[in-house]
Amino acid sequence: MEEDTKPLLIPVGGDESNYGIMNIQFNPEDFKCKSHLTICLEEDQDDVDIPLGMKRPFHVEPTNIVSVNDDMQRVTDEASAMNKRIHYYSRLTSPTDRALTAPDHVLPAPDEIYIYSPLGTAFRVDSCTDGYGKNSSIVTIFVIWNTMMGTSILSIPWGIKQAGFTSGIILILLMGLLTLYCCYRVVKSRKMIPLIDTSNWEFPDVCKYYFGSFGQWTSLLFSMVSLVGAMVVYWVLMSNFLFNTGKFIYNYVHDINITDIVPGTNGSNKVICPSAAGDHTPQNGSMVFSSGNSTGFELFEVWWNKSQTVPFYLIAILLPLLNLKSPSFFAKFNVLGTVSVVYLILLVTVKAAHLGIHLEYNWFTENDFFVPEFRVLFPQLTGVLTLAFFIHNCVITLLQNNKNQENNVRDLSIAYLLVGLTYLYVGVIIFASFPSPPLSKECIEQNFLDNFPSNDVMSFIARIFLLFQMMTVYPLLGYLARVQLLRQVFGNAYPSVFHVLILNIAIVGAGVVMARFYPNIGGIIRYSGATCGLAFVFVYPSLIYVISLHRAGQLTWPALIIHIFIIVLGLANLIAQFLL
Repeated sequence: MEEDTKPLLIPVGGDESNYGIMNIQFNPEDFKCKSHLTICLEEDQDDVDIPLGMKRPFHVEPTNIVSVNDDMQRVTDEASAMNKRIHYYSRLTSPTDRALTAPDHVLPAPDEIYIYSPLGTAFRVDSCTDGYGKNSSIVTIFVIWNTMMGTSILSIPWGIKQAGFTSGIILILLMGLLTLYCCYRVVKSRKMIPLIDTSNWEFPDVCKYYFGSFGQWTSLLFSMVSLVGAMVVYWVLMSNFLFNTGKFIYNYVHDINITDIVPGTNGSNKVICPSAAGDHTPQNGSMVFSSGNSTGFELFEVWWNKSQTVPFYLIAILLPLLNLKSPSFFAKFNVLGTVSVVYLILLVTVKAAHLGIHLEYNWFTENDFFVPEFRVLFPQLTGVLTLAFFIHNCVITLLQNNKNQENNVRDLSIAYLLVGLTYLYVGVIIFASFPSPPLSKECIEQNFLDNFPSNDVMSFIARIFLLFQMMTVYPLLGYLARVQLLRQVFGNAYPSVFHVLILNIAIVGAGVVMARFYPNIGGIIRYSGATCGLAFVFVYPSLIYVISLHRAGQLTWPALIIHIFIIVLGLANLIAQFLL
């Protein structure tokens, strides 16, 4: 009887969508034409889940399709009544009972399948194929690579310096393998739940299944940590890039030649060491070498300050964008992420070709110019790498769009391999080509672009790419944070303009404060990476796997010990960030 009391229209979303009269969106696992669909209704702009005859699409006979001139096809009263009968019969048994489910051989051909909606319209299913999604394996691999590559790539050379060259390479390989395995456990977690249709579940749903409301809220908490941490890093970097970009443009327009008041190399491929300047360096780190109007330059230096003014200028640009109901426009610029990474690889290659290789192996001792191969600061690199390889909270969604579901594990492994090779290439090349002597390897900055002066043309182009990319991604991150938090608290992703504004002001304020007082992206990345990684990378995937094996009576001592060890590694990784 409990089944009979369930509503036929089950809300699954908020009022964020605005797709016109109707938009039918198929879950990637709807194919082979058997699962549910999401229909967006214009009346209240809510997403509703329509149970269609025990998870099968409703078939409208061609004779029941009333031809009209528009794209929509009206459904006759007879077809509507038949649909209601199917809904009624589908409620007579539990979802796991296939007694009243039509067998595959009586389903219509793919080109004859129509979807009926309560608005009295029917749409033909044009894309029903043998696969689950539309992306090939190559596209899936590229999407995962593009999604995983983020701001962490700028801190990889610094992380290698903190860990030591040899141990840094080893840690990148080991962390890549470990996070890949944990990601594999996330992908397989849904399939280990028996007797329940988990085809449309995300990993937080799996956490809720095993750990109840505790799993639901803690997964939300750690997901918010990763999102807000990324937004804070973005704000610090955008302040940095906007400052250097504005400085380059001002100096070029006014024909001002400047020299940075920091140690550096000479020549056309100059490399600087900002950290060696000490506390006596002016805030903007530069002095006029020759200028026609020194007063104007000094005034510019006052109003264009890296930490005191530029972070506040960003508020006027980004806060209005955060308050948009739907930032779908900015999703069109995702390709900029790929362009930025490719250009960074090109920049690193060109710089290394001009600077040459500067390496000296000192296994446990350091001198004035080189660092040991193994250093006790290596957890700082593992914290950065936890976030650099972090994709666990959205990997299920990305793989659902893979046309060949049997290749998910292979494609995920190839994507991780490409990401690891990219990090290795950038990190190793920057570290190896850093000119030591005359500069020490300790001079490698948490953002390696800071090791190039503001008047470096290639670095200027890289900063322009990254600045524009981050300004388009930032509203998307804010949208995700808003949807996750406000929907859980209020049941609506946009409860009111006031609630959204308060949340966005808090997020922006965190970014401004960090850019003003703690503009160290390496520290922010490793803290947020180790924190959110503790839950999504180390603890939850391992615990869920152990619990599922235990319930199935298949748990062995080796499996238990291995996964407890993974959890301990995650805890140690987090604790070490606060001790070093």
